[in-house]
Amino acid sequence: MKPVINEFPSADGLWSGIRLATDANVEGAIVVAQGAIRWVGARSALPAEFAGLKPHDGGGALVTPGLVDCHTHLVYGGQRANEFAMRLAGATYEEVAKAGGGIVSSVRATREADEDTLFAQAAPRLEQLLADGVCAIEIKSGYGLSLEHERKQLRVARRLGEAYGVTVRTTFLGAHALPPEYAGRANGSGDYIDLVCNEMLPALAAEGLVDAVDVFCERIAFSLAETEQVFKAAKALGLPVKLHAEQLSDMGGAALAARCGALSCDHIEHLSAEGIEAMRRSGTVAVLLPGAYYTLRDTHLPPIAALRAAGVPMAVSTDHNPGTSPALSLLLMVNMACTLFRLTVPEALDGVTVHAARALGLQDTHGAIAPGMPANFVLWNVREAAELAYWFGQQPVRAVVRQGRIAIGGNA
Repeated sequence: MKPVINEFPSADGLWSGIRLATDANVEGAIVVAQGAIRWVGARSALPAEFAGLKPHDGGGALVTPGLVDCHTHLVYGGQRANEFAMRLAGATYEEVAKAGGGIVSSVRATREADEDTLFAQAAPRLEQLLADGVCAIEIKSGYGLSLEHERKQLRVARRLGEAYGVTVRTTFLGAHALPPEYAGRANGSGDYIDLVCNEMLPALAAEGLVDAVDVFCERIAFSLAETEQVFKAAKALGLPVKLHAEQLSDMGGAALAARCGALSCDHIEHLSAEGIEAMRRSGTVAVLLPGAYYTLRDTHLPPIAALRAAGVPMAVSTDHNPGTSPALSLLLMVNMACTLFRLTVPEALDGVTVHAARALGLQDTHGAIAPGMPANFVLWNVREAAELAYWFGQQPVRAVVRQGRIAIGGNA
């Protein structure tokens, strides 16, 4: 697929006939110059110097910052719908695994696919997310579990960003699961973590393929000590860390991650009071993943009230992956965050904009509409912001400005 970013028209000019989500009862205006926000506010307060700029009529649309999907595993080979059907028919986790399913099946399919195949499979998934107003996205590795195949995933993630003109943050998740060739080996887990820290991560970082480092810290994955070993390797390379934390049990991973200044801790259904306090002190973002909660039919809710009381910022993401959250709509996750986790509408919308941007270290460029920031915003065919959480199955996007260009709705 050829790159499309240069085919998008410039968004420079005066955007009027819009209603800013911060005050939907007043006609707003946004001035874009050289791809960046120059001015934003009420149309009645527009400085005279901007009145003659190229007009863009928003047709009364509501405007929000571009959405940010801050936790995805978008690049992988194959899919696992058969496992979904098996579980519904009563198969246990062990039975699925014995049938060749689970993460091992995704690892196998990813290793068998070349870069072009992985790109071709991931591109339609990305297109669906972009159609929902996503302007920045994190893409993790973690289905290669070897230097060659982790590199392949990360290279495809970079290609997707270039091809679609969307901000992509790559996260190295080599410590996602134990590769099959290490299973059953004496000290297999320790040997693999040594490989991750001493060979894989340094090589991929040197190639400019890693923006952050993540670990799956859980009883079925990697221990607290192994997680800390990976974090130290990341710190030595000047890379920020994130963590799959407290999804299935309280491992103390969130507290460790916060002490290491982690950008985010994600899942956190079993997050403890100690973990919440550590995250509050460090400013670490709590990333809520209702798609996985829903798919796994979990019943243990994240401690939303305690996070709210502590003032810990809460982001919301799709966690798109082939096994536990095959979600391709960030707006659907907004709805689920409200209905399943009891977030308020403002909390959920902040969760896919300002807090999601912070979870990726992108708070200076995404998640808000402010002078000096790159132009990343969405025009919605809705009357009020609550509709973005209320509807599911609807795609209310009127126009998307991404990286200073009109990516969707060129006639806006």
